[in-house]
Amino acid sequence: MFNTLSGRFLVLTIVFVMLAEIFIFIPSISRFRVEFLSARIERAQIASLALLADDMLSPELEKELLENAAVFNVVLRRNATRELVLTSKIPQPVHETFDLRSASTWDLIRGALKRLADPEPRVIRVIGQPRLGGGSLIEVTLQTQDLRSAMINYGVRIFILSAVISAFTALLLFLAVRIFMVRPINRVIDHMKSYALSPEDSRQIIKPHAKISELREAEVALQKMQNQLTGALKQKRRLAQLGEAVSKLSHDLRNILSTVQLLSDRMENSEDPLVKKLAPKLITSVSRAVTLTESTLRFGKVQEPPPQIRKIDLCQIVEDVVLNERMWATNKNTIVSSSIPKDMNVRVDPDQLHRVLSNLVRNARQAIDLRGTGGTINVTASEDLEQWLIDVVDTGLGLPEEARAHLFEPFRGSVRKGGVGLGLSISQELVRGHGGKIYLVWSNQNGTKFQIKLP
Repeated sequence: MFNTLSGRFLVLTIVFVMLAEIFIFIPSISRFRVEFLSARIERAQIASLALLADDMLSPELEKELLENAAVFNVVLRRNATRELVLTSKIPQPVHETFDLRSASTWDLIRGALKRLADPEPRVIRVIGQPRLGGGSLIEVTLQTQDLRSAMINYGVRIFILSAVISAFTALLLFLAVRIFMVRPINRVIDHMKSYALSPEDSRQIIKPHAKISELREAEVALQKMQNQLTGALKQKRRLAQLGEAVSKLSHDLRNILSTVQLLSDRMENSEDPLVKKLAPKLITSVSRAVTLTESTLRFGKVQEPPPQIRKIDLCQIVEDVVLNERMWATNKNTIVSSSIPKDMNVRVDPDQLHRVLSNLVRNARQAIDLRGTGGTINVTASEDLEQWLIDVVDTGLGLPEEARAHLFEPFRGSVRKGGVGLGLSISQELVRGHGGKIYLVWSNQNGTKFQIKLP
């Protein structure tokens, strides 16, 4: 509770009200002390006037008058003469004298605080002005114990009253803050949370309607920021989609153009004069196209279109992939082969499966090329009642630990110099589009095995 705005406001209100009560308490306790002493002087004056009216009072009655007045001695100054009217035995010497006629406010406050701080019973002399013209001066001596007890009782009552007032005031302010400040702030916070969950949903943008000017300014600023952010996110998503689409098209188009480039290189050795004349231009154009597609691979990645699934002969797709990679093998000792059961029909998108297998076989061939001594790549397939299994196994160098950690992440899974790391990411997305999965079964210094599972 104390970590909330309203909770802290409640505590601060109580503290400030109590401080205000303290500043009120100090002069009020001083005033109470003056009134207490004035009341004793008045009672002493009444007792002395009774004695003056009949100077034949017995000692017992005189003692009773002093006890009723709660004083030890009463001295009156009348007609320029000082007269000890009532007297009794003082239990101890007079400790201090107070003249209420000329005391300043500071003197009264200091005397009151001093009396509260001194628990020892003292005898004090108090000088005051008689009431109703009963003389020019009256002087009494009295015990401070009753005075201090009365002051403490008065202070306790003041403290209880102050605590009740401060608690009630703080409660009212607490409710006011909760209603007029915290509730609108919580509304803004709720809008921010809901907007954070779906920043591209324009319905989550706050609509300002706070009546407090400062909060309304905050809502207007938040609305402006959310509108700008939502627009920027939509624009960024569109650009990302465009960039990823171009990246994927460029990746696969580069592979297609690479095959065309290989064929054009072989055409250059043709004896046909026309072919010899046109081949260099063809090679240059293809090289430019390959460079252009590679430069676009810096774009991001988007969702692939849904696969157009139909029943096809798996052997035909695999053989096409194998023939393409055989042409690219730079080492004569590299053998690319397949072992697919005849008449094994699968329900897939043929173009997308071709892309997946081309990526896997090409990565395998490049891993073997890095070894430099040649190797084998074999594509096999099997099926059961629930799924088709396609395995791509090579005897290349294997994948390093860093590549395995980010194998299917775009732009991070490549181990070949110049590679961009999109092949496996694209393959995984295409296989998932079929409801299947692609795994790295194992990879070590003896080679690598990938497996595709299609439902």
